[in-house]
Amino acid sequence: MRWAQVILLTMMTTLGAQGAVAAATVTKAGFGKLPDGTTAEIYTLKNAEIEARIANYGARIVSLLTKDRDGRMGDVVLGYNSVEGYVAEEASKTYVGSIVGRYGNRIRNGKFSIDGHQYQIPLNNGANALHGGPHGFDDKTWAAKELPDGVEMTLVSKDGDMGFPGTLTLHVRYTLVGGALHINYAASTDKTTVVNVTNHAYFNLAGDGSGTILDEVMQINADEYTPVDAGLIPVGGAKPVAGTPFDFNKPTVIGARINETNEQLKFGGGYDHNWILRGKIGELKVAARVYDPKSGRVLKESTTEPGVQFYSGNAIPGLYKGKTGVVYGKYAGFCLETQHYPDSPNQPGFPSTLLKPGVTLRSETVYAFSVQK
Repeated sequence: MRWAQVILLTMMTTLGAQGAVAAATVTKAGFGKLPDGTTAEIYTLKNAEIEARIANYGARIVSLLTKDRDGRMGDVVLGYNSVEGYVAEEASKTYVGSIVGRYGNRIRNGKFSIDGHQYQIPLNNGANALHGGPHGFDDKTWAAKELPDGVEMTLVSKDGDMGFPGTLTLHVRYTLVGGALHINYAASTDKTTVVNVTNHAYFNLAGDGSGTILDEVMQINADEYTPVDAGLIPVGGAKPVAGTPFDFNKPTVIGARINETNEQLKFGGGYDHNWILRGKIGELKVAARVYDPKSGRVLKESTTEPGVQFYSGNAIPGLYKGKTGVVYGKYAGFCLETQHYPDSPNQPGFPSTLLKPGVTLRSETVYAFSVQK
């Protein structure tokens, strides 16, 4: 299905459910200087319900303004006021707001094989490769194109980039539909490779710089998760969440069990795990719902992916001031990274992340906002 058809179908579905929705406006501006002297760009997408700012450096979400229960707009993602903040923050690799890849999450020892040929990704997370290696998609400057209601970011990752095979062309479309930000991914390659791309936005529904996310209420639609070893690589396949601190089938305060004596929580320093979502791969289903009691904001995340990595911001370093001048520290934001599972190239029992020539990988994630009185 062509992009135009996909967007039109999505808009028609949303309009049928919500009534007429005004189109978004799209504006472009400079966003500071990159180390090579070029000017970064930022695109502002705005309608009556929501405003998103997307930078071409890392194809990242810089800000996301939504209404609270009193109708006041507030920014619900962490970020910086210029590209220089993101460049400085690259040293800590917290990936704020960015698209991560070519392989989001971890690959054990940075190694995998395709058709008997072994590939090595540079290690950047202890003994493992994380989010595509030390120079992944998060620190690349993407080509940008304005769209009706959004912007498309495009990156060409050449054969051998960070050790991955094949020249990969990735398009990421951000569009507004009512009170929702849609992210659509389309990837193609000229040689069989592995692909697992996601967005690494840190959310704080009370507002950027407003404290920790420990009082926010999380629900994840998953009966199983993938336990990990000390390096956060899945071991032992899928395990039930029932009877563990990983059961979020009922709305649960994020901080309620985060300090329990539990080996998995110890390994992650909190939550940093993959949940296996109910529903079919490729079909859009609700992955998670988060409610902030202070503001009344609700985030409902839907995805076509089979899993979601809930990361509670355990390792945010406390070094950098965000948009409001507040230093981001531990638990300042949470991530819900829609994905295939960590280390899938080395685990035949997991859904495959192989992408072959002639095939276009498509994926969608939707962040829909509302309020609870």
